[in-house]
Amino acid sequence: QVQLVESGGGLVQAGGSLRLSCATSGRTFSSYTMGWFRQAPGKEREFVAAISWNGGLTAYADSVKGRFTISRDNAKNTVYLQMNSLKPEDTAVYYCNFVSPLNYRPAKDSWGQGTQVTVSS
Repeated sequence: QVQLVESGGGLVQAGGSLRLSCATSGRTFSSYTMGWFRQAPGKEREFVAAISWNGGLTAYADSVKGRFTISRDNAKNTVYLQMNSLKPEDTAVYYCNFVSPLNYRPAKDSWGQGTQVTVSS
């Protein structure tokens, strides 16, 4: 029933920008804190950013703070991740998910296919 579809990934040179989108369905989007995660080759999935139900509070991993911006449009049931000043180490598959408003722990059974981001140098 719950579906998350990520898009907007691609190949970009170091220093460039991308905007990722996550379209949701099957759940009351506006009632939930949302998060972005990523998984690089050979590494575990890690937290990237989160945003509260009304967009008033945001949180970022130290590795992306100051470069990435998370936002949401509840009217469109969509969450975004604006990525600027991209680095090769940002290369990963990016996923969105519903998360706990307390510790940003993701929902276990709601993962989508993700979108590939590749940063060249």
